[in-house]
Amino acid sequence: MMKYTLLSLWCCLFYNQSVAQDSLQVHLGGALRFNYLYNSWDEQQRNQGGAILYDVLRLNVQAAYKKVLLDAEYRQYAASFGGGFLKHAWMGYEFREGEQIQVGLASVPFGLQPYAANNWFFNIGYYVGLEDNYDMGIRYLRQKKHWDYDIAFFKNAETLDVGGQAELSHSRFAYDIVGRNKKINQVNGNLVYKTLGTVRQRIGVSAQYGGLYNMDTEQVGNHYAGALAYEADYQKWNLKASFIHAVHNPINTEGESNQIVEMAAYGSSYEVATNFNIYTLGIARNFDVNWGILKQFTAYNDFGYMQKHLRAFENSYMNVTGVRANIGPVVTYIEHAAGYNHSWFGGNFIDDFSRGNPDAKLQRRFNINLGYYF
Repeated sequence: MMKYTLLSLWCCLFYNQSVAQDSLQVHLGGALRFNYLYNSWDEQQRNQGGAILYDVLRLNVQAAYKKVLLDAEYRQYAASFGGGFLKHAWMGYEFREGEQIQVGLASVPFGLQPYAANNWFFNIGYYVGLEDNYDMGIRYLRQKKHWDYDIAFFKNAETLDVGGQAELSHSRFAYDIVGRNKKINQVNGNLVYKTLGTVRQRIGVSAQYGGLYNMDTEQVGNHYAGALAYEADYQKWNLKASFIHAVHNPINTEGESNQIVEMAAYGSSYEVATNFNIYTLGIARNFDVNWGILKQFTAYNDFGYMQKHLRAFENSYMNVTGVRANIGPVVTYIEHAAGYNHSWFGGNFIDDFSRGNPDAKLQRRFNINLGYYF
């Protein structure tokens, strides 16, 4: 669930240097990560003083031949966490610097790009499929001095099994609709205006619309979402803010609720309300230090709120306060994460993002993620 700032920066440099080459340029990279965690809701774990767990082993491949590009990432988690699966994998063509077309399992252009948060956990939009999501289709993006354009068509989410009756696998990186409904024929658009100068700003608007095919009724419902996004950089400060409105209209069999859809990632599924708003706010500051091999670190706080349309449903919250330190190829996140009615923060997992619990208590997780990127 963590971002890979160093590797992304390297990829940008790699592409700029390699697309002009006449020979095939290939780079292999990846990461190995571990977690220490201490959960307020797990008495047995608290009695043991927390636990150190294997997080992920990751393999990245970037390649370029003239203007033909490839970018793929495979992740291997523990079997109980979904095992191995692709995060993304696409082939592309770079028409000119800042203008590309990508085909395959590509990033969905929606909301704050590339992330709505600074922390290892992402923000609450990630857990309902609206942050760092990837689907199968074609994406066109163009970056200019003051404007970024991003348009995409996704035929479906990543599908592993042949046949229209096959349900989507729960072993996946990005949360998506599973069970008897499938996303089909989704269109996305993202427009960002950028200002330069002392305060660098990014003001964005996003929209997506697609079908929801139900394998039992054989009818197509729909889903749609819109987002407003804002990001500003001033000296060593960064501010991120976003608003998302999302609606899902499945056509389920008689007796099944249309107020809930099933979503899954990392080998497990849970319920999500079909109609909701999401508000996020994050602030971060970089600090330059001279502490031996540590030269810089970033402190941040990210807040997310999911407001469900149905009044009988309880709203969901999350907040993450932390520090990220980069020491060469080693990146460390030290974080205190907390939430109400959040499946990953002490809830009952199944219905925290749908019905929720009116008596939910604030649950906390202290987390240290240590990763070596190569």
